[in-house]
Amino acid sequence: MNALHIAEYVQTLGLQARAASARMARADAATKNRALKALARLLRDSGPALAEANARDLARAEAAGLSAPMMDRLRLTPKVVETVAQGCEQLAAMPELVGDIVGMRQQPSGIRVGQMRVPLGVFGMIFESRPNVTIEAASLSIKSGNAAILRGGSEAIESNKALAALVQQALAEAGLPAEAVQLVGTTDREAVGQLIAMPAYVDVIIPRGGKGLIERISREAKVPVIKHLDGNCHTYVDDPCDLAMAVTVADNAKTQKYSPCNASESLLVARGVAAAFLPRIGRVYAGKGVEMRCDPESRAILAAAVPDANLRDATEQDWSEEYLAPVISVKVVDGVDEAIAHINRYSSHHTDAILTRDHVHAQRFLREVDSASVMVNASTRFADGFEYGLGAEIGISTDKFHARGPVGLEGLTSLKWIVLGQGEIRG
Repeated sequence: MNALHIAEYVQTLGLQARAASARMARADAATKNRALKALARLLRDSGPALAEANARDLARAEAAGLSAPMMDRLRLTPKVVETVAQGCEQLAAMPELVGDIVGMRQQPSGIRVGQMRVPLGVFGMIFESRPNVTIEAASLSIKSGNAAILRGGSEAIESNKALAALVQQALAEAGLPAEAVQLVGTTDREAVGQLIAMPAYVDVIIPRGGKGLIERISREAKVPVIKHLDGNCHTYVDDPCDLAMAVTVADNAKTQKYSPCNASESLLVARGVAAAFLPRIGRVYAGKGVEMRCDPESRAILAAAVPDANLRDATEQDWSEEYLAPVISVKVVDGVDEAIAHINRYSSHHTDAILTRDHVHAQRFLREVDSASVMVNASTRFADGFEYGLGAEIGISTDKFHARGPVGLEGLTSLKWIVLGQGEIRG
């Protein structure tokens, strides 16, 4: 497909999406929920066909030398399929947001003024590797009354086509336009350039993938972008803390899965508990093959206590790094003040956690850490739309306007002002 044909093709997708968005905006809650339940059923019934499509993608990706974290993201396991099916059902069970009216106030003139929640219209989603994003994006689009144009990575094209076909089947079953969710069927990168430059048809772009992709989209897009660039998440072990709990949480935050953007990449430890805590977590990380990139103080403690640990001296770059691998940076800090200052300097403002017994420290951390999700005594791995009860998420936003943190239903809607009167005129 040459550039001209790609431009025509993507414009056609835009035209169809804009037309479908009008029908989706006026669809009632029962109809949208029927589509979501149908999609959950179709996902569960299509296990073998989805596995076959995913196997073709995996084989091609392995032959192309795709990295282990990317291969992990590409895998469409039965557990992943069940999770997204449950996400559809969770969304169907959630209250309807579209059409809600909030904040109605009577004004001295006699008019009543409030706000109504409405769909954004059409969003474009550009993502890499994880095929489950196709369902997360589609299900959120359906529930929020939007239309979506999805462009997955070339490495997942077979899986995404199989999933998108199920979405369109579910929409049709419910009497909704199949074009409400469309997959860009070409892997040509020119299609991305066209999609992000169509303000007449696309209201917002949501990129989800590596830093390079998101930087490109942010630079070239002619429509608003909801994004986060990377996930340099921190776990800070405070003085005082429950050491056993801190070991369990710091282990989970790093090793439960290495590839997600909410895995902890940096471990900060208060000096008062460093001698007791670091040997314990060091043995856990060493047993799981996690490389620790340390400041001099943490390295001295770990080297003495865990001689078989994989230790390296941290560089300045390590404090800002998103590894997506069994690697973590480790630093001893004076206490909560230095921890907050370090996080606000080096964090990507995604997710950061404090493990503490001190209520005042916890409250200060919540208020002062400038991140989209801030946690007390919990693993950073919980920073996820499904875990937050959003049904699913379309991405994480580290921006400060419109949507911040996991973007679910509310992030795909906006508020418009409405005025109710009885013939009032302005004097």
